[in-house]
Amino acid sequence: MFKLAKSHNWLIFSLIDPELEKRISQYMSGCMVDIGCGIKPYEHMASKYVDKHIGVDHSETIHDRSKIDIMGTVYNIPVDDNQFDCLLCTDVLEHLEEPSDALAESFRILKPGGYAIFTVPLFWHLHEVPRDFYRYTKYGLEYLFKKNGFDIVEIKAISGFCVTFAQEFVYFLYRFRKGGIINPLWWVIPILGMIIQSVAYILNKIDSSEDFTIEYIAVVKKTNTNNIIEM
Repeated sequence: MFKLAKSHNWLIFSLIDPELEKRISQYMSGCMVDIGCGIKPYEHMASKYVDKHIGVDHSETIHDRSKIDIMGTVYNIPVDDNQFDCLLCTDVLEHLEEPSDALAESFRILKPGGYAIFTVPLFWHLHEVPRDFYRYTKYGLEYLFKKNGFDIVEIKAISGFCVTFAQEFVYFLYRFRKGGIINPLWWVIPILGMIIQSVAYILNKIDSSEDFTIEYIAVVKKTNTNNIIEM
């Protein structure tokens, strides 16, 4: 577990991964498509619940391409309609110029009755620039999902303020860890970062400030192919 976690960000993955597995175990089965799969960090997790894990990514991805099963874009996935039993898309929507068009394509390839799981940031620093376009509130997500025909099962905040502040503060501190081992901060910052994350992990158990969540996890369902909102 926590395949993407490193010393500077294990905190956020210690919260995201259990929430993700809980929902994969509940909603994912059959053939799952992983949109923007990258290195398929959740392949092992999903393998316990799905029969197939099909990764989709584009040809210019910055990640290792070895896990890509279908080369395409989030706007044009070269498969027939109603192709997949379930869908996973983790931290991709913020990198899309036209997220609504991508959700429409996700809706198209998902079978009626199929579930989709998305993770989406609210408070997070710039990353994978220049392809970093948006951050999403719960209400913005509701609008986009409903606009593209999905029924919302749940949209849950992953963390409160303490985790959000602590995780971003650790990322900020790592900016001063330059110059290699001759820099005293090279040794100090990882230790300090672990302490900060550990304290925040504990405080998160009593922190109910979901308005400051670092990320949302959303579960949606394709129940009616005729309920797309006309704009």
